[in-house]
Parts: sequence; structure tokens; C-alpha cells
Amino acid sequence: MEKLNDKKTFRETISSLRIKLIDVYIIRKFLGTFFFCIVLILTIAVVFDFAEKIDNFMEKQAPLKAIIIDYYFNFIPYFAMLFAPLFVFIAVIFFTSKLAVNTEIIAILNSGMSFRRMMWPYFLSAFVIATFTFVLTNYVIPKSNRIRMDFESKYYRSSNRRIPVENIHRMAFKNTYVYMGTYNPLSMRGQNFTIEKFSDSGRLESKLSSASVVYDTTLHKWSAMNYYLRKITDSGEVISKGREIDTTLMIKPEDFSRDPGFVGTMTSGELDNYIDLLRLQGSDELKLFLIEKYRRFANPFAVFILTLIGVTLSSKKIRGGIGMNIGIGLGLSFSYILFLQFASQFSLKGNLGPMLAMWIPNIIYSIVGLVLYKLAPK
Repeated sequence: MEKLNDKKTFRETISSLRIKLIDVYIIRKFLGTFFFCIVLILTIAVVFDFAEKIDNFMEKQAPLKAIIIDYYFNFIPYFAMLFAPLFVFIAVIFFTSKLAVNTEIIAILNSGMSFRRMMWPYFLSAFVIATFTFVLTNYVIPKSNRIRMDFESKYYRSSNRRIPVENIHRMAFKNTYVYMGTYNPLSMRGQNFTIEKFSDSGRLESKLSSASVVYDTTLHKWSAMNYYLRKITDSGEVISKGREIDTTLMIKPEDFSRDPGFVGTMTSGELDNYIDLLRLQGSDELKLFLIEKYRRFANPFAVFILTLIGVTLSSKKIRGGIGMNIGIGLGLSFSYILFLQFASQFSLKGNLGPMLAMWIPNIIYSIVGLVLYKLAPK
């Protein structure tokens, strides 16, 4: 008897989740308002961006076709996905508040539909947006970012935006470690260079020290200047000096100093492979790329959280009207973005793990969403 009741309950649950006319209405409102918000905000962003950069475009004689296709066709999806959760939140707050003001939500609940069931079309829409965001962020936008950044380097910014690096520590090979005091990406020259090679037991086998090291772009090799080489064997220690010696380093100059936007130019698979390389090298940049990896998974999930908060917050008709709900919604959404940025910086500069840093805002705002759901009118 209990099994029959369980099957009946399961069938009733499945039946209740079938798409109805009211679901289509809510989904159309949700997605329509979302894309309207994106178009509106992106139009404003493009106008302001063009006004800021038009002098550089004219000075460097950027072709109109390149400005439109190479830059803005790739700028628009990048900017849209950067703030997609915010656009979702604004869209939900806006059209749900309008439904509440017009007493449509009261009519829906009075028709026998539960508040939980009313959330179903909202989450279906959120699933579509989250999937769309995940695919674009991990596979499409990284490729478009390369084109956009190449355009910026040629027509907007200086030809070399790479940042000089200090106190570089890398593992070039197994048991082989590289140290460089400073590295200048313009001259491809480093100062206070050292290579240390150890045995599997941890005993020092050789150490190469030099005042400077420079990368030969023709031979694709690093050359150490004014070097001092120590080789330690079972029979004793051998010391040699010289003016110049080629190294066998497989590290490239760009591995020492990257464009600040380089992290956003790799697809999901490329990012994973590069993270493995940074782990092998013992690079200080590892946290930055781990943060980017976990951010790409956390952002789509944030769409569901902000949808839940938006619906529960704006489903009640209040005296302040739509404006009050939109104001509260914007405050919460910007606090979410601010919290995410603080967590990123704590991870980069402190001991907070990258995964935890990217998921802490989602965890906290999930709790906020569940509390608001409990307080929402049923």
C-alpha cells in the first residue's frame, strides 16, 4: 500500500512539473526582461566605451571594420557574461515586482498553485541562462578575448602590457629550480639568476649563478652572463667561470610576465593544462588561475541563487512599489559582486583557498535566499 502511495505521489509530482500556460508566460517574461536588460546596459556600455577610446582609434587609424568586428563583436559577449548574474537579478526583480503590483501573483496563488510550484518556471529560465553562461565563459569567450586583446594592443594600448616581475621561483624540470631577482619583459632580461639541480635524495648536484640572463629570440635559448658554475660529484667539487653560457631551460619569456588579461584567453581544457604546468613549476601565479577556474563554475550557479532571492524579495506587494524592490535588489546584487571581489583578493594575498573564496559568496547568499523563501508570502 505504501509503495502504491509513493508511486502515486511521484506521478503527481511529475505531472505538476509539466509546462503549463502560466509557466510559458513567466518564462517569456523572465527571458524577455533579461535580454532587454542586457541589450539596454550593453548599449550604454558600448557608447561610453567608444566615447572613451575614439581618440585612440583615430590616432592609430583603426579600420572601422576592425573596430566593429574584432573589438565590439568580442567586447559585447565578454561584458554580458561578466555581469550576467547581475542582469538576471535585475530582470527577476523588475518583472516579478510588476506582477506583484498588478496582483497577478496573488491570482496565481489563489488558483491553487503553490509558491514552490510557481518557482519552477523561474528555475527553468535560470537553467537556460546558467547553461548559456557556462558554455560561453568556458569555450567561446576565451577565443573572442584573444581577438579583442590583440586589437587593444594594436590600436588602444601600448604594444606590450606585460607586467615586470620580481622574485621569480620556478621548477623548470624535476629537481631543477630557477630563481630570478627581477625580470624585464621589454628587454627579456633578468637579474640575479640562479639554477639549482638536486638529486632524488635532495642533495645539491649543481648550481649556476649569474648576474644577468637574456633570452635569445633567434636560438630560443636563455644565455647566462658572467656565470659561476658549481658541480658537486662524489669525487669532489668542480667550479668554472665564464662570460656567457647557454642554458637548457624550456621556460619561455611569457611564462615570467603575462598580460593581465591572459587568464581570460584560455578555454576550460587549456586552463586545466596550464594550471598543471604552473603546479609543476611552483609558480606564484597558480592562485590567480585557480580563482579563474572556480569562478567559471561559481558564476553560473549564482544565477540560481540570485533568481531565488529576486523572486522571494519581489513577490510581495509593498507600499514602495517597483522602485523600492529594484533599489533593494540592486543593493544586494552589488554587495554580492563586492563580496566576491573581496574574497578573490583574500585568496590572492592571504591563505584563503581559491575554491572556498569563489564559493563563499554563493554559500552565504544561498542562506539569505532560503531565509527569504521561508518569509515569502505563500
